[in-house]
Amino acid sequence: MVLGKVKSFFVSYDCLNDSNVPVFASGDSVSGRVIIEVTGEIRVKSLNIHAKGLAKVRWTESRNAGSNTAYTQNYTEEVEYLNHRDILIGHDRDDETPEEGLTVLHTGRHEYPFSFELPQTALATSFEGKHGSVRYWVKAELHRPWLLPMKVKKEFTVFEHIDINTPLLLSPQAGTKDKTLCCWFCTSGPISLSAKIERRGYTPGEVIQIFAEIENCSSRVVVPKAAIYQTQTFYAKGKVKEIKQLIANLRGDPLPSGKTDTWNGKMLKIPPVSPSILDCSIIRVEYSLMVYVDIPRAINLSLSLPLVIGTIPLHPFGSRTSSVSSQCSMVMSWLGMALPERPEAPPSYSECITTEQRPSLDLTAARDELEGPLFAYIQEFRFQPPPLYSEVRASSQSMQHGQPKSKIKCREASQNQSSIPTSWRLKTFHL
Repeated sequence: MVLGKVKSFFVSYDCLNDSNVPVFASGDSVSGRVIIEVTGEIRVKSLNIHAKGLAKVRWTESRNAGSNTAYTQNYTEEVEYLNHRDILIGHDRDDETPEEGLTVLHTGRHEYPFSFELPQTALATSFEGKHGSVRYWVKAELHRPWLLPMKVKKEFTVFEHIDINTPLLLSPQAGTKDKTLCCWFCTSGPISLSAKIERRGYTPGEVIQIFAEIENCSSRVVVPKAAIYQTQTFYAKGKVKEIKQLIANLRGDPLPSGKTDTWNGKMLKIPPVSPSILDCSIIRVEYSLMVYVDIPRAINLSLSLPLVIGTIPLHPFGSRTSSVSSQCSMVMSWLGMALPERPEAPPSYSECITTEQRPSLDLTAARDELEGPLFAYIQEFRFQPPPLYSEVRASSQSMQHGQPKSKIKCREASQNQSSIPTSWRLKTFHL
């Protein structure tokens, strides 16, 4: 019998998003298939998968141990987030499998589904840095008798969601700094810088509006600038390695001596970047907005405002200019948009009852017996229900205790008004 060959062997994920990219979060179910396409028949001992999630840090440093001795010090650290194994065909024993225990795959395409749950605990977001990474993958191994195992690995992306709609990330960020230039015994005037942004949390693709005021009292021409920096920090064996990268920047106009420049919402767009990583013990990814004044022949005057790049964008009802002090004001703003300015009045009593249900009232006969404004009240309230007992009781008690009059009280009609039904005699009415 001529043994067949494996034409293709790969892992495919069941993607739930429109972009067809395998992206998951903690607690999600990861599902997919291991696909094997063969020409001819092959015998398989086992097919298993191994899902793994790992944060890893590694860098080296050169050390001198003496005048002529040098060595390299390695710094490595790992944190495991996921470790799941499953057998799709056969068993996972290493002993020799008898012929009757083998699985025969015939010519064609064969698919073997798999599924597993990501841990409910916080996971580090997938990341690739200079001295470390956070990776998640599924590796499939195909074992056949008398042959080396075939292995294939495919990564998937994990995002640990960061919601920027929290009081901490909605709080404005601001700062002020100044600097006095000196040259030997000569001192020029100060350069002052004040800057503010609307909030701390943003998502990729958003625009940061920068409000700043730069006052140049020195003798030099300075240039105000702003930049977004990403800081990668790696931890291993008690040592720290830090990398700072420029993400985006802008440049203002040169500012001559004795002049002041104001930025009223100068815009700086955030490019597509990895979200902040704040919960991993060996890798941190942080962002900051640096507003600074470029001073020739001197150290720049800089002001750093912290940023958090999240994954859940600002809600539509959130106020972009509100201070975080008032989370309540954001809710009131939402209520103000949700409710109309003038609510619609409820239907009147006359609209809720039919003509047959209305009690008869001979207004022609009553006109002769009632004088003054009393008839006008009867005319106005003839189709409205009588007041509740609690209303009449509260009114009488307030009058007995000498409280200010807040209601209009009309005397009942004369006892001679026999033509008016008792149920329709005037009571106390609220304004």
